[in-house]
Parts: sequence; C-alpha cells; structure tokens
Amino acid sequence: MSGDSAASVPGGPGTRPGRPVGRSATGARLRRLLEGGLPRGGVQGSPVLRLFLRWVRRPLLPVMRLWRRNIQLRVVATTLVMSLGVVLLLGFVVIGQVRNGLLDAKVKASQSQATGGFAVARQKADEAVSGTGAGGAAGTGDGTATVDGRQSQNVIQWMSDLVESLSSGGAGAFDVVTLPVGDDSGGGRSPRGSGNVNPTSSVPAELRERVNNGTTAVQSNTRIVYFGGKESQPGLAIGKQLNDPNGRQYELYYLFPLTQEEKSLSLVKGTLATAGLFVVVLLGAIAWLVVRQVVTPVRMAAGIAERLSAGRLQERMKVTGEDDIARLGEAFNKMAQNLQVKIQQLEDLSRMQRRFVSDVSHELRTPLTTVRMAADVIHEAREDFDPVTARSAELLADQLDRFESLLADLLEISRFDAGAAALEAEPIDLREVVRRVVSGAEPLAERKGTHIRVVG
Repeated sequence: MSGDSAASVPGGPGTRPGRPVGRSATGARLRRLLEGGLPRGGVQGSPVLRLFLRWVRRPLLPVMRLWRRNIQLRVVATTLVMSLGVVLLLGFVVIGQVRNGLLDAKVKASQSQATGGFAVARQKADEAVSGTGAGGAAGTGDGTATVDGRQSQNVIQWMSDLVESLSSGGAGAFDVVTLPVGDDSGGGRSPRGSGNVNPTSSVPAELRERVNNGTTAVQSNTRIVYFGGKESQPGLAIGKQLNDPNGRQYELYYLFPLTQEEKSLSLVKGTLATAGLFVVVLLGAIAWLVVRQVVTPVRMAAGIAERLSAGRLQERMKVTGEDDIARLGEAFNKMAQNLQVKIQQLEDLSRMQRRFVSDVSHELRTPLTTVRMAADVIHEAREDFDPVTARSAELLADQLDRFESLLADLLEISRFDAGAAALEAEPIDLREVVRRVVSGAEPLAERKGTHIRVVG
C-alpha cells in the first residue's frame, strides 16, 4: 500500500546493530568465566586454566545448588559456624583466665618460698662470718690475712652446702642455682645448681640483668635446662643478689617447674574442647529441630501450591495447633478455597459464554440465509438499477459474504472452546484481507476525496 507519510524508525546512525543495550564488557567476561570459559584474547595457557576451572566448578555445583534451595541447611550451617565462633571466643577467654589464675597462685607461693630461702642464705652467711672471725682470733694471731685466706678456702664448700641445704627442703618442688655477679668467677665463685640443673642455661640474661640492679626479680617464661639429656621444662625463676661470707656478691635463684600447672591447663583445654564440641553439636541439632518445625509447613505449602497450579483444587494443608504456622495454614486453606470458588465461577461463566455464542451462532444462520437469498436476487438484477443502487447491491453482497465468514469463525471458536475441535494453524493471504478492507472503505474515501490504491 502506498501513502504520503512514512513511518519513522527508532535508532540513529550511531547505533551498533546486534549489540545488547546496557550490557557491559566486564559483565560479559565475568559471566563467561563463571560458565567455565575465558575471555577472548586471554593469557597463554587458557585451555589449561579453563580445564582447571571446570574441574573445580563441577563438584561444587551440587553443593551450591543444595545451599541455594535448602533453607534448613543454611540456617543449621550458620548456627554451627556462629556457635563455633562463640565457643572458641569463650574458650580463649576461659583458658586465659585459668592460665593467669594458675600463674598468679604459683608466683605467690614461689615468692613466699623464695623469700624464706633468701633469708636463710643471708643468715648462713652471717653465721659463717661470725664463726670465721672467732676462729681467726683464737688461732694464729696473724690477724686479717690468716682469716681472709681461710675464708677463701672455705667459700667453695660453703656455697655447695648452701645450695644443698636450700634445695633439700623442696623435695623436688624447686631447684636452687647460684651464679657469680658479672664475670667474677674467682675464689670458687663458679655456677652451681641442685640436681642436674644447668645453672647458666636455666637463668635468662634479662632476669640476671634485673637482679644485678639490686632488686628481687621474677620471670615466668623460662625453660629449666638439665644435664644428662633430660628434657627441659617450663619454669618460674625468682632471683636476688646476696653476699657470701667473704662479703662478695653472688646471685641466688629459685627455679620452680610449671609442669603441674601445664597439666592442669591441658586438662582445662581438653575439657573445654570436649564441652565446646558437644555444645556446638547440640546447638546444631536444636537448630535443625526448630527450623524443621518452621520449614516443614512451608515445604508442605509449596507442594500444595504446585498441585493447585496443576489443577488439583481440592488440595488443603493439614493444620494443627493455634500458633503462627497454624494461622498461616488456615489462611492458605482459605485462599485455596476462595481460589477454587472463583475458578469454578469462571468455569461456569465460560461455559455459559460458550453456550451463548453457540446458540447465537446457530440462531443467526436462519435469518442470515433468508437475507442471503434476498441479496442474491437483488445482486443478480443490479444491471436494471441505477448506478447508486447497483453499487449498493454489490456492497450488500460483499458484506453478507463477510458476515457469513465471521459467523463461520464464531461457530469454529465455539467448537474450540467446547473441545470438539483442535486448533491448527493455516496459511492465509493477507492481500485478500487488505482488498476486502479497502473495498469496504472506498465509499467513505470517495466522499472525502481520497483515492486508495493497493500495490502488489
């Protein structure tokens, strides 16, 4: 058909054909990567990387699908992870408190023991000085030189006796170590320790530095080292600087093993780990049971909704109790009941419409046949009429043909609605339709001074 106006086509010269609007290149690359492919022009070795991505993605697909579809699994897994985090945090706090409590108790008891030992060592030195002075005055009469020589000879034995006497009262609960101050190792001032303790390796340098400053120092993060291949163990060291019978300074240390505290702490850790695991499993089971009470009605409602959509309108949820889930079930059943009633009403209305269309179609055939017979008589005698009447007879015949076609289509539609016929697509020549429409519109076009021409 030709005309004076042209339809405008959306788009301009800058539009690129075939490219989706609003889709970025980054999103396309990401989608191809998630689907197992790589962007074009990728790095060297892309087939290997593509194979690796597919190998990794394939076993994860069922897990991700289950994770997306199962709300019960998500809730239980989230509960387990959060419970595990809480238990770990609580465990760290409790273990830290227990460790600090055990260490504080050990430090207090060790300081009390060490203070008594330092007092005993000072007392023995005083007794040795007074005894040596009395013996020197009664002996030779040489004065100070004889006394000093005798003290130098006896200081080795005195130091050994001191270490033995101080450690004997511990019954293995602690060890005693003596060290010379700085590099002074003359006059028998070599390191000494009770048992098989290595004096030099068991006392940290930082602790010795604090003791040399003239204060009683305590350090808990030490390792007690033994001779003879015995395994070292954690310990607590307390030291102080004292004077020997010669008046020269030395360092006295008490070494307390922390094996019992380590055992107690290990027992607490094991107990907390067992209790924490039990709590996490118990919380997971509780979450599973609680979520199941909520998810089961939802799953039931989803299944019933699927069956309702399939046409089984008599399906209903089983309602028990008076809680929120029960009210949800009652509302769902009421909705299904109203839906069934509405659908039944629509079906009844549809049947009435089909019956009405069928009845009207059949009722119209009788008067249409009569009108058709009269129109045929008029159409055959149109040559005897004036031009206007002859044209009216032709239009009447054309419109009756169209009316009969519409009536036949209406009857066919009623058969389709009733299920008596199957709808099949058939080809149709649109030019005939256009010609019929133009033929019916020609009188109006001529009155308006417009000429319609069909091309093709």
